[in-house]
Amino acid sequence: MRFLIISHTPHQITQKGLAAYAPYVKEINLWIKHIDEVEVIAPKAKNKLGLPLDYDHKNLIFSPIPAISLVSIFQVIRAILLAPYLFYKICMAMSRADHIHLRCPGNIGLLGCLAQLFFPKNKKTAKYAGNWDPSASQPWSYRLQKYILSHEKLTKNMTVLVYGDWPSLSKNCKSFFTASYSEEKKVKLKQRKYDLPLRFLFVGSLVKGKRPLYALKLVRELIKNEIPSELHVYGDGPLFVEMQRYIQENDLDKFIYLYGNKDFTTIEQAYRKSHFLILPSKSEGWPKVVTEAMWWGVVPVVTRISCVPWMLAEGSRGILIKGNLKKDAKKLNKELSNKIALRTKSHKAQLWSQKYTTEFFEAEVKKLL
Repeated sequence: MRFLIISHTPHQITQKGLAAYAPYVKEINLWIKHIDEVEVIAPKAKNKLGLPLDYDHKNLIFSPIPAISLVSIFQVIRAILLAPYLFYKICMAMSRADHIHLRCPGNIGLLGCLAQLFFPKNKKTAKYAGNWDPSASQPWSYRLQKYILSHEKLTKNMTVLVYGDWPSLSKNCKSFFTASYSEEKKVKLKQRKYDLPLRFLFVGSLVKGKRPLYALKLVRELIKNEIPSELHVYGDGPLFVEMQRYIQENDLDKFIYLYGNKDFTTIEQAYRKSHFLILPSKSEGWPKVVTEAMWWGVVPVVTRISCVPWMLAEGSRGILIKGNLKKDAKKLNKELSNKIALRTKSHKAQLWSQKYTTEFFEAEVKKLL
């Protein structure tokens, strides 16, 4: 079988072959584990990637294409000029493929959604890694992709994988998940005592959408309310310097620590030591860091977005916040005072997360292929 992957994720050529952002490649390696031949159509990275990981496949072809963006007038004009060439490249690759796999949402994914209309007989899957919530406010390109993917007449022979359990899913859409840990990583929960200082964790890119600065402010509110707390931040991005400045200006050096990007082993150790994970994102699909934290019994503190309320069972497996600093701090104050309830949340979180192993994921992918 020739398996075609169409993605907007930047890739780089390495001595071992081909690499991309590690969490993405870890999942893709499970998709292509039993495939004969793989072709990847994706942009070639302009700069050195952070947290790269090589594809694990001996028969892999990389067909690089230019990245496109719609964030400025210049980028929109450039995208319009490049669109015919990109569409042609994608169609040619689809004509060679036995199975077409789209990674959405994204600008390249949008072109893939349009191109697949001309290949109704090919077996297809689409992984929609964004927020599938019908009521979510999203860019027009995301809404168009969701419109195409959710209509069976426009997606012949395609299974669309979406995060969360939504009402009125069309027959071609399937609620799905992703996984980080294998069966051998399962451990019994070591009950946390929630001794002070409470240890909070943020893991992810330091970008506006993830709102890491809000996590800092939330922990600062707890400290001001005389709840001894620490925040350990793992990740890098454009907000790193601003966060450093905020820490210095508010004398938080002894309470908030920035580590930058770290490897999986270091992050795992951080999960094991922490009481809570804070992820105050504006938008998510299936936030991997939440399920990873839950695996180790860490109680997630997450905004009510996408499928997160379902993941947290409306708060019985974690704490749902609204993104309002005063209200969220008040709610946390109340939640943190009940250690018995926190231990129950921690236990339920771990039981739920440890159902979603890489073995389970691989078995489900095999059915799709």
